[in-house]
Amino acid sequence: MSPRRQRTSDDRVSDLPRRYIGPRWFGPAYAAMMRLDPHARGSVDRELLATSVGLDARSASPLYRPPASRRTHYRKGTRPILDALARGVAPPASGVEAGVRSLIDFVADHKPEPPRDIGSLRFGGTEEEIIARGSEWCTDLARVACALFQVAGFPSRMVFLADTSKAYSGHALLEVYRQNKWGAVDPLDGVVYRGSGGAAASTWELMAQPELIALNSRGRRTPHARRGQFRTAAIAEYRLGRRGDHNYRISGINPYYRSILRMSERGWPGGLRWLHGEDDSDLMRDARVR
Repeated sequence: MSPRRQRTSDDRVSDLPRRYIGPRWFGPAYAAMMRLDPHARGSVDRELLATSVGLDARSASPLYRPPASRRTHYRKGTRPILDALARGVAPPASGVEAGVRSLIDFVADHKPEPPRDIGSLRFGGTEEEIIARGSEWCTDLARVACALFQVAGFPSRMVFLADTSKAYSGHALLEVYRQNKWGAVDPLDGVVYRGSGGAAASTWELMAQPELIALNSRGRRTPHARRGQFRTAAIAEYRLGRRGDHNYRISGINPYYRSILRMSERGWPGGLRWLHGEDDSDLMRDARVR
């Protein structure tokens, strides 16, 4: 397919082929899984997935150019709760890397106790609402962290990962731009990825140099800091604005994800595997799991 302009928020990648844009980048099984995401249709979370850009040797160069502006698009005062949190958690006087660490720790600490009933799970909403209720859902936590970094003055963007050699092994984190470099940070596992010299390590560097992943997970319980998790990645621009700038509808668990989580609670008897024929593109094209 010839290159064409794509519906993304980043003109740097507008000439990439269509296959780079959206869930199709992760292959048919993961594209099916992402189409059945529990976040509400039309929500900012769905939009981020739909406009994400696949990361490989071709797209890495435009994706890792410095941002057009070192300032974020956020307008101070439009999200006062986030303003207050960012100032309190990572005051400017704390220094860049200390501020990054503090913000990641703050988001990582806002995971609630596991619910007794998965039917009570909630997904999406504004960053303020997610912080208030707490979340263990990686995409929600990554978006909260992405928002707080922008409020604090750091350009940041979402990163979606999938170990495409396995079923249901998706994950989300983010990248933060500081000291002239993009660096991956994971609020779910509380990891600020660094290279062997201590500088921030980007998602692309982690994919190309998997030994850096092991370096960051050594001696820590970081379930997603493993080579396979970085097998396939896509990057999405999230521009934090006023509360009315995006669809922040909250949703509940859907039947599809309920079935996956129930099997997870049982420890995957018979091994981790696709439950609904997601790896059969004909079967899943119009899938409706009940």
